[in-house]
Amino acid sequence: MKKPRDTEDTLAAARLYLASMPRGSDDRALFDDLKTFCMFLGYPRSGHSLIGGLLDAHPDIVIAQELDVLRYAAAGFRRREIYHLLLENSRAAKEGGRKWGDYCYDVPNRWQGRFRKLRVIGDKKGGGSLRRLHAEPELLGRLREAIDLDIKFVHLVRNPYDNISTMARHRETRDLPLANCIDSYFARCQTFAKVRRHIADADILEMKYESFVADPKARLEELCRFLGVAAGAEYLSDCAGIVYESPHRSRYKVPWTDEGVETVRKRMLEFPFLAGYSYAT
Repeated sequence: MKKPRDTEDTLAAARLYLASMPRGSDDRALFDDLKTFCMFLGYPRSGHSLIGGLLDAHPDIVIAQELDVLRYAAAGFRRREIYHLLLENSRAAKEGGRKWGDYCYDVPNRWQGRFRKLRVIGDKKGGGSLRRLHAEPELLGRLREAIDLDIKFVHLVRNPYDNISTMARHRETRDLPLANCIDSYFARCQTFAKVRRHIADADILEMKYESFVADPKARLEELCRFLGVAAGAEYLSDCAGIVYESPHRSRYKVPWTDEGVETVRKRMLEFPFLAGYSYAT
């Protein structure tokens, strides 16, 4: 099947960028300390941009903002080429103010867009990654071959009613009936459940967005420990300073029917990682 034009153009631009880069001993040593690749798996509008931005602020971590690394792995890009694209994406995101939509995830005084010693690299593309894996499950194996690092997965979930509501209000899906957004959300849940079978327990961290917002220092420290890096007190404090005091309850901005609420409640029962969520809480 022919690739969409924008995908072809993006890949061509990436190859042109890589071809223009100088090569030397500094380039070869740039990634010598890399140990871990961080990949987000989750659902649109679940807080990936916030947490990806905070991890990118760590001196030893680079997290790109929506590079879509699976696309490059599928296109045959080599390991160091992918690493360079991730670095360039992080730098460009910082120059743009680390903005995503109406929100800004810039952390003053920290390391976004640069690094001290590169130990962890990754991509914030949670919802998009699951969408690609739904269409092409073999891409996870392609990524493992291309990256040649230990891959750690972060599975971020949010109250499904808020998640689905935000999907319904977003410009790309706001003309769809709420029922379609419900189906789209749970299709991603099913994809995650299938992908999860191929991930060792030690390589995945499941986290609720509401838990992160309630105690960002503790949860961010947990994330850094999972990725194999230490989190200093000043880093944690600066990152916590940009986190909202409470998560937005988008469910109240969408006209839910009793039938819709009940449909989601029943479908949540299929997925243990959604336990504890309800429309009321």
